[in-house]
Amino acid sequence: MQAKKQEYLDQSLDLSLEESISLWVDSEQSIDAEQLNSPYGRQLWDNYNLIGDVLRSEELAIEPSELFYARVSKAIDEEPIVFAPNAIKAPVWRRWSMSLAVVGAAVFLTFLMVQPQSTTDEAPVLASADDMWGDYIDAHHAMTGLAPASYVSYVGN
Repeated sequence: MQAKKQEYLDQSLDLSLEESISLWVDSEQSIDAEQLNSPYGRQLWDNYNLIGDVLRSEELAIEPSELFYARVSKAIDEEPIVFAPNAIKAPVWRRWSMSLAVVGAAVFLTFLMVQPQSTTDEAPVLASADDMWGDYIDAHHAMTGLAPASYVSYVGN
């Protein structure tokens, strides 16, 4: 929270009068009375406080008339339509070359990742245990079974 307040203080040097007054009304920054010592600053202060009062109380809100709604609708209808300019399309050769480069890279990476499997019919080599380890291995087989992994619970004296 303290860091957020410090951030506001650091930004306060670059804020416009409107932003500063908005922060003052919301109690997010300390008030600088010198900036309010102008007709424009005082008017902004009054307007922002009125907006806050109306947001907190429906009794202060004024219901606009049908004429107001009609004027707003007419103003919106009369606004000029701004069309976005046509997008500049890349030449056909560039689009095809990029597609071919991507496909080529995918094929190249596939060949790098895939390694050929051995197709010889040799029997797999099994691990052999010396006679010295035979008892050890048999003891563990007795506890775990022949599966490669299992849960063991051994309770002994």
